Amino acid sequence: MDLLQDVQHIDGNPWVIFGTLPGKPLSDLQPFWQPVRARAGVKDVRIHDLRHTFASAAAASGLGLPMIGKLLGHTQVQTTARYAHLAAEPVKLAADAVAQNLQKTLG
Repeated sequence: MDLLQDVQHIDGNPWVIFGTLPGKPLSDLQPFWQPVRARAGVKDVRIHDLRHTFASAAAASGLGLPMIGKLLGHTQVQTTARYAHLAAEPVKLAADAVAQNLQKTLG
């Protein structure tokens, strides 16, 4: 948050990462991203890979697909559905917890 508050602002442009066109966000991240990933030593990592990792971590944390879709800015449920396989482990853990609770209650 501190870094975002210290970012240079341009009057009339609400974007944190602003583009070359007045009032518009940066639309091509490649000129920025290539030196960043080279400096970080991850030359093969794409921005999409970071989004996928973020979504995977969200699914592993037990967040539902609608929430993951909102976090990623998806407007279509089908777009987020590709992460459904990643949400299987939290569902299994939840089912196990319910089964243990039932066993205590009924046993």
